[in-house]
Order: sequence, then C-alpha cells, then structure tokens
Amino acid sequence: MRYLKLLYVQVLIGIALGVAVGLVWPAAGADLKPLSDGFIKLIKMIIAPIIFVTVAGGVARMSDLKAFGRVGARTLIYFEVVSTLALLVGLAVALVVRPGAGINADPAKLDPSVAAGYLEKAGEQKHLVAWLLDIIPNSFFSAFTEGNLLQVLLIAILTGFACARLGEFGDKVADVLDQIGQVFFAIIHIIVRLAPIGAFAAMAYTIGAFGPKILGNLLVLIGAFYATSLLFVLVVLGLVARLAGFSILKFIAYIREELLIVLGTSSSETVLPQMMVKLQRLGASKSVTGLVIPTGYSFNLDGTNIYMTLAVLFLAQATNTDLSWAQLATILGVAMLTSKGASGVTGAGFITLIATLAVVPQVPVVAVALIVGIDRFMSECRALTNLVGNGVATLVVARWEGELDREALTRELARGPAVVEAMPLTEVLARDVEAD
Repeated sequence: MRYLKLLYVQVLIGIALGVAVGLVWPAAGADLKPLSDGFIKLIKMIIAPIIFVTVAGGVARMSDLKAFGRVGARTLIYFEVVSTLALLVGLAVALVVRPGAGINADPAKLDPSVAAGYLEKAGEQKHLVAWLLDIIPNSFFSAFTEGNLLQVLLIAILTGFACARLGEFGDKVADVLDQIGQVFFAIIHIIVRLAPIGAFAAMAYTIGAFGPKILGNLLVLIGAFYATSLLFVLVVLGLVARLAGFSILKFIAYIREELLIVLGTSSSETVLPQMMVKLQRLGASKSVTGLVIPTGYSFNLDGTNIYMTLAVLFLAQATNTDLSWAQLATILGVAMLTSKGASGVTGAGFITLIATLAVVPQVPVVAVALIVGIDRFMSECRALTNLVGNGVATLVVARWEGELDREALTRELARGPAVVEAMPLTEVLARDVEAD
C-alpha cells in the first residue's frame, strides 16, 4: 500500500480512471475539463515568478558576466542543431512509412470551416522582427500578468546584471531572491499534489469529448508519430546524452513522475518548476538551469518539429500531392521559423502546422480536417518529447560550461528519483529548504 503514496502511482491511477470514465460516461467525462484547466492554471500562475527569482539570482552571482553570454549563445546553437535533426527525422520517417498513402482524399470535398478558425490564429503569429520586439514587455509587470516566459526571462537577466553591478548590495538582493524562491517552490509542492486529479480530468475529457473511435482510421499516423518520437529520444538524444556522460534511459527513469504528469495534462509547463529542481539535483548549476529550461520552452520544441514534418507529409500523401526536394527543403525552413512564432499560443502544435501549410501552398490547408480530431491524442507525445529534450539540453550545456557536477549526476541517476511523496508535506518542504 505504500506505493499508493507515490505521486507517479497516483497519476497513473488518475489516468486509468479518467480513461474509464471517458469510455463509460463520455458526457460526464467531457464535463470534467474545468478540473484539468484549473490544475494547469494553478501551475502556470507560479511559473513566471519562479523563473524570475531563479534566473535573476543566478545571474547576479555570476563572477564572469561574459560567461553568461557564452552560455546563451551555445544554448541557442544547440537548440537549432537538435531541432533541425528533429525535423529531418520526422521527414525521413514520413517518406519511408508513408502513413497517408492510399487515403486519396479530395480537398474539394473536405470541410473548409474546420481549418478556418486555426487559420485565423495562425495569421496572428508574428513575423520575425515583430516577434523579436514582442520579447520586450510593455511594462515590468506585464510580463508576469501575461505569463510570457521570454519576457520574464529578459527582465530576470536584466535584474541579475543590475545586481551583479551593485556589489555587496547586489549580493543581498540575490539572497532575498533565493529566499523568495523557496516560498514559490513550497507552493509548487502543494499544487503538485493535485496532479492525479488534473490527469484524471484531462483524460476523462479527452476520451469523453472525442471518443475512442476517432483513433481507428488514423491509427497509423498516431503510431508513426509516437514511434518516431521514441526513436528520436532513444537514438538522437540518447547519443547526445552518452557523449555528455549519462544514460538517457536512467534520465527518463529519474524524471518519470514529471513525464506522467505531462502525459495526463498534455502540457509540459505543468512540471517546469519540478524539472528545474531535479536538474539542479543532477548537478547542473542554478544559473544554467534557469537559462536553458525556460528558453527551451520557446526554442527547443523537438516533439513539435517531428509532428510538423510528419503531419505535412501525411497530408500531402493523403491528398496525392507530390512534393519536390526543393519544396521539402522549404517546408523544413518554414517549420524552423513557425515553431518559434507559435510559442505561448494555445494549441501551438496544430496552429504551427496551419502556419506552415499557409506558406507552402502546394499542400491544401483544408486537408487538416483529416487530422484535427486526433491532434489532441498527439499533443501528449509532443509535450513528452519536448520535456525530455529540454532536460537533456540543460545537462549538455552545463557540462560544456563546466557547470555540471558529474559526481552528483552519476550518484543521482544511480539512486533514482527521490521518493519525497511518501513523506508528510511539512517534511518534504523542510528537506527542500535544507537542500537549497
């Protein structure tokens, strides 16, 4: 019975019960969506302040501010290289497996209204210059009220630089930020106890609202996407992890609780604070963790990139649209840009797909009607792949910078995730404060 006290076991039970409710009482399952939305909103309300205090405090204590710029540059280069590999893997699998072949869909007979709403949202995505300007918030506090992580990151970096220039007084401010951070992480420990309820409601809504029958016709696409993502994680990220000195399988086991929460809620943001804590326990410095993780939520969308190339080629094959190698190269280039522009947008993966199709007119946009019903079932895989990719990126960048305690990494991965869920909440919070 002691296993019932473990959070990941509770989340698994919640997911199973949610699927059962969605199958047996679909109407009731669909009505549970507010519970899922409420849990995600609780997490999101605390993410911005946690990123601010973590990054600002970390930058303030960096003795060499030039090193911070070097970390940022290396992080972005890593993100672009790995994201490109994700696009290429998705493209290769789509060309080999050809999941859309044989459907022979006639675009003229597809309902254009299905794509209309998504087209409007895709049109709202900003071009590169406007998007870069949008990183600058309208005011210091608007970044927090709007929950824009890149804007919060900018403010945190500027605050950290300012503290670093203020000498002893800046050190005192950094100490205060650390103390405030302990309060926010304590709040997260309280909220995360609701994860089983959030996962239960999310799965009940998904099955209840869309029904299991929608999985039938497009099971090949779903299977291909999950298999491709697994291939990318185990082979590509596995090789990267091996070169960095750790096992991808041990890392996945270490963050299993976070992965299960993401599986239930279809949102990787729900575990961002916990991931920051675990990566620091694995030996990554607070400054590197605070920079790489939030930046990765906008720039390192491996799962989304795999989904886009696979989905575009699926729709092309389903509508018997032949694409030249030049057009495939265009799709890759456009996808690299649109994946960044969609960050922070609700339903970003599907909206990004629409934005990519809008720039590649050879594939009819109305064809998205073929997959709109199952997109919700692929969002979990996108979020899981993105989460693992950002975790690996943090450890890799930390090692590049000499900011990774390799002994701690080996020790923690061998020990496995700390079983804090079996302790009373007061003891959990007390232990985390001591660890900080």
